[in-house]
Amino acid sequence: MPSTSDQVAEAMRVVARGDYLPPGQRDRAGDDAPVQIGHGQTNSQPRTVADMLRLLDPRPGDRVLDVGCGSGWTTALLSWLVGPSGTVLGVELEPALVEMARGNLVARQVPRVRVEQADPDRLGRPAEAPYDAILVSAEARELPQPLLDQLADPGRMVVPVAGEMVLVERRDGRDHLTRHGRYRFVPLR
Repeated sequence: MPSTSDQVAEAMRVVARGDYLPPGQRDRAGDDAPVQIGHGQTNSQPRTVADMLRLLDPRPGDRVLDVGCGSGWTTALLSWLVGPSGTVLGVELEPALVEMARGNLVARQVPRVRVEQADPDRLGRPAEAPYDAILVSAEARELPQPLLDQLADPGRMVVPVAGEMVLVERRDGRDHLTRHGRYRFVPLR
């Protein structure tokens, strides 16, 4: 079986970023830079997305929560990585982006994914927890306890916190945190 790095590279080759950008921005799909998708949100830089996915290490069969799924690109990448036995739930706060993500995913017939409107008073989707993996594509000021509460054991969460990418690995009831460089994101709301 290929390594996670190879799997992420293959997912990014197969799941075209341009298909998840607004029509007026599709010519920027090849740019290794964030691209505006409306409502003050961005489609993250491909190199950053690849870094996050490699850290998250989604595995076949995982149940994944994609927080701040934007236009649905990361949701589609995660679906490809977890394969036919996995599922992905994307949550997004902006109603117009929820509709954009749903439309993009349906148009590309991405299997085993769902995008739901995020609750403005509650992070994630606790009613459907626990999740094997949680990807957060917005910057938290501190490690978000409500999302930690939704993480399975064993489980993995990748979240930008105060400018640093943090990987939380939960094993045997203990959380192991590691930091993986500085990144910029829109704020987690």
